Amino acid sequence: MSAKEILNTPNAPAAIGPYNQAVKAGNTLYVSGQIPLIAEDMQLVSSGVADETHQVFKNIQAILSNAGYAFEDVVKASIFLSNMDDFATVNEVYAQYFKTAQPARECVAVKTLPKNVNVEISVIAWKG
Repeated sequence: MSAKEILNTPNAPAAIGPYNQAVKAGNTLYVSGQIPLIAEDMQLVSSGVADETHQVFKNIQAILSNAGYAFEDVVKASIFLSNMDDFATVNEVYAQYFKTAQPARECVAVKTLPKNVNVEISVIAWKG
């Protein structure tokens, strides 16, 4: 088995802590939790949870694409919400990115997320 590969792209926000955007181990890509930061200026999208969720998915897409993966390769998603009342809205946006062969997932409410955002999502992708 090959060594793990650290992957980062300028098309997604830089890490705001001691971690990388993604790590590839074998055929599996582990994407760190993404919040609604805009890569170009590191500003937060704060115009509502739907817009925030779209920005999170833009970030995830940039990371997946940089590694040669796509949403169809995602096998697991983890969604963290600051308020479970946002579940339906986030779910509607989520469905726009995972149209078929949806991955396994969990969605949990947490007390606080980084930078006090409303949503954070991480994914695991795999290619056979």
